[in-house]
This record gives sequence, structure tokens and C-alpha cells, in this order.
Amino acid sequence: MLDANLKAQLKAYLEKVTQPIEIVASLDDGAKSRELQELLQEIVSLSERITLVERNDHAARKPSFSLNRPGTDISVQFAGIPMGHEFTSLVLALLQVGGHPIKLDDKVIEQIRNLDGDYAFETYISLTCQNCPEVVQALNVMSIINPRIRSVTVDGALFQDEVEKRQIMAVPTVYMNGEVFGQGRTGVEEILAKLDTGAAARKGEELSAKEAYDVLIVGGGPAGAAAAIYAARKGIRTGVVAERFGGQVLDTLAIENFVSVKETEGPQFAAALEQHVRAYDVDIMNTQRAESLVPGEGLIEIKLANGGVLKGKTVILSTGARWREVNVPGEREYRNHGVAYCPHCDGPLFKGKRVSVIGGGNSGVEAAIDLAGIVSHVTLLEFAAELKADAVLVRKLKSLPNVTIVTSAQTTEITGDGKKVNGIGYKERVSGEVKHIELEGVFVQIGLVPNTEWLKGTVALSKHGEIEIDAKGQTSIPGVFAAGDVTTVPYKQIVIAVGEGAKAALSAFDHLIRTSAPEEAPVAVKEAVAA
Repeated sequence: MLDANLKAQLKAYLEKVTQPIEIVASLDDGAKSRELQELLQEIVSLSERITLVERNDHAARKPSFSLNRPGTDISVQFAGIPMGHEFTSLVLALLQVGGHPIKLDDKVIEQIRNLDGDYAFETYISLTCQNCPEVVQALNVMSIINPRIRSVTVDGALFQDEVEKRQIMAVPTVYMNGEVFGQGRTGVEEILAKLDTGAAARKGEELSAKEAYDVLIVGGGPAGAAAAIYAARKGIRTGVVAERFGGQVLDTLAIENFVSVKETEGPQFAAALEQHVRAYDVDIMNTQRAESLVPGEGLIEIKLANGGVLKGKTVILSTGARWREVNVPGEREYRNHGVAYCPHCDGPLFKGKRVSVIGGGNSGVEAAIDLAGIVSHVTLLEFAAELKADAVLVRKLKSLPNVTIVTSAQTTEITGDGKKVNGIGYKERVSGEVKHIELEGVFVQIGLVPNTEWLKGTVALSKHGEIEIDAKGQTSIPGVFAAGDVTTVPYKQIVIAVGEGAKAALSAFDHLIRTSAPEEAPVAVKEAVAA
């Protein structure tokens, strides 16, 4: 299962284990059970502190296993073989069950420990989902801190009978005590906020008590991260408030065009961004959603969904963009029930089924190519007369035998049986003929829309909803700057967003120099004057 290099790395990690670990496996005679057995035996061979017990538990999922700390209630469970993106989750679980320190803020650990209730979580994932590990790792660590929390990770592709029964068509999907708890990427603080209902209000009060920032950045994607680094390097008080640090990059699989980085994945790139920002004196306020911007004479206010209010002498808006919707009947009704936006995450749930991809750009064509290797048939619908993707991708797509390409096709509706998708309707733009295709899944890949709804009526927006900026990143409000995919700057690329974020921070610093009275000047300016 594990090559020599991976074994060597894992052995080095397992040397950090200080407490005994008992692995309890439930197996049958199937091929997947044999694979899991081989993996677990290899893990046991790498550490004297780990033992393996095989049990024939008729009630358990097979193949599955639990990581237990003998003599305690600490246990983490996996149903399936946690390889792919979930291998990191397995390694972390081994370390944490084995006594390695948990890297969470002391206040967060105490909040988890004090949760009053019994919670049984089941997280359905796919091994190709880059968003799933964060949820899995969050629930695993919570179950280690508080044994009244139980967590099992279920590979949806391996346990398709459960997926069908529960009609799960998007990952990650989390059940708590048998009921749907949430879907999509979720971290510890977000889960805590749902379990501890008073946490949001307390956090709002805590944030409102903070002093005003010289630069307050709203959004934690590449543009926001770059802005934070450049602002902090000037020695001024810098804060970043973000709904999720990393932004749209977290939903990106392969990144192959960021200069100097030959190839990486979105979550890894986002983690590197956050690590770089944390190397400076930056106040990061994650999992906080901005609801409004209130301009002022001296200070600009950002009001948050939890009731908190943050203040800044200058503000940089870098809230990015999200997947664009087709806006046809059935799309929202069947979201996560056959309508999906991440082929890498949700594709394995449609194994052997018929699906459609809407969009003929690079994202759409890449999605169709990837899905063709999993599903029985892919129909790609493109509004224009020709596919807009790069020629090399189009050639690859056309070579696949289970792909149908329909151009000049206007999607008119997504149909379903009340519970899940059963088809898609489109109109041939040349003939006007309306057609319907029976299928089980629709993947929407038609670009991005800026996250600016909360700014309407304040800063000037373009007809496409983007924040209008000048060459220095200045918006229509003095002291308010913007950067990245949320703005009118063309070409929505990570490398461009990073440059725009840096430029916005430099512009904000210049604004502070020009508008601050001497006694109110930023720290870096005072030091320069004193020198």
C-alpha cells in the first residue's frame, strides 16, 4: 500500500507518539478489506506503540477501523481506506490519539471540552475531495478532546448503499445523531458556533472591543493575504477578517501557473498563505462574515453577522468570488441533490451514472474529462457556438468515447423527482428546438460572480457587480481600497490577485501618510520622522 518513501515519512511522524494506540479493524473477505488490512499492518510495523486487533463485528461497516487509546474513551473511526486527500487525516489522528499535542487555541480547546451533550457525527467524504479533510480533521480532534463527541468518516464511494439510502449527492455531508448537520467545507470554529449557540454573540462582543486598525482587510484569499503581509511589513496595525481564510483557492484542485511554484493544490497553497501571514504581527479573525460597510470621517466600520463591529482607518476589500449559478428552475432546489459545483469533490458519488457539465471553458472541459473516467456518460452543454477551452483540452475531450458535446445550447431547466435530479432541459439556439436529457447529476462550471451583495449602496459597483477601482486600487470611498477577483481588474488569476493585494496595501499606507495628523500618524511613519 505504502511506498518506501511514504513509509519512511510516516515512521518519522510516529516517533512522536507517546501513548499506546490500539487499532480495532472490522473486515470481511472482500478486496477492499484486504487492502485495509495491508495498510494497517504496515502502520503497525512502523511503531512499537501501535497494535492491531481484528474483530468480526456484524453491526460494523466493513471495511472499517477505529484508533483507540487503551484505558480511555478516546476513539476515532474510519469506514473505508483513508488514502488520497484523507491520508493526512489518518496521520493526524494517529498522532493525536497517540498523545501528540493538539494545535488549537487554549480557549477553543476549553470550549470543546465544556460542550454539554452527546454528539455522534458521520461524515461522508470522497478521497478526491480537497474540502473534506478539514471537516474530518475538525471532528476527529473534537472527539479526542471531548469523548462525548464521536466521529466516523465514511468513504461514500465505498459505501454507496448508504449514500443511496440517504440520498447524499455532495461531499462533505455531515450527519449528527442521525440528522443532516451540514454540507461543505467546515472548520472547528464553525462547528462550535453551531453547537454552542451563545458563542457567536460572545465573539461579536470580543471583536467589537478591539481597537481600530490602521489597515483592516476584509477577505482572506490571495489578495487579502498579500495585502496583510505588505501592510504588516510597514509596521502598522493590521487586521484580517475573513469568512474562511484561503477563500476560493480552497476549492481549487491543481494550481500550475503560479510563478515559481510548478504545481500545488488549493488547500496547500491556502495553508502556505496563512502561514506566511501569521509570520507577521497580523490579527486574523477567521470564520467571520461581513454584512455591511459604514464609511466615517475618521474611521470606517465593518459590521459582522454576529453583531460585532470592527473599525479601520483604512479598509481593503478582497472578498473574492464564488461559483456562478445558471439561474434556471431546479438549480437551487436540487443543489447538493444532483446539482454540484465541484467535480473533484462530488464526482465519485456519481460513479456509473449519467451527468451533464454546463460550461465549455477550461473549468467545464476539465470537469468533463475528469468525470468521464468515473461516470457512464457526460454531456457537455456550451452556450456559445464553440468551446472556449484551450485547444489541448478540447482535443482530449473529443477523444473520449463516453462524452457528448452540445454547443449553441441554452440551459432552460434542471428537473427532478422532488428529491434528486433526473434530467436537464436545453434549447438549441440555432433551431429553437427544446430538448431534455435524462441523467442523475449536473455540474455547473460557468465562471465566477463577485461577493459584493453586502456592499450595494456603499461603494460603486460595475454592471457585473464588481467593485470599481482606479489604478491604485482606490474605490469610490476615500480610504477604502479593493483587490483581487472582487474588482474590475481583468483576468481573474491568483498571481494577479496577489499583486493587486500588495498594491492596495501600499496605497492604503500612502493614504494614511497623507491624511493622518502628525500625532495620529501610523507607528512606521512616526519612526521615520523621528529618524
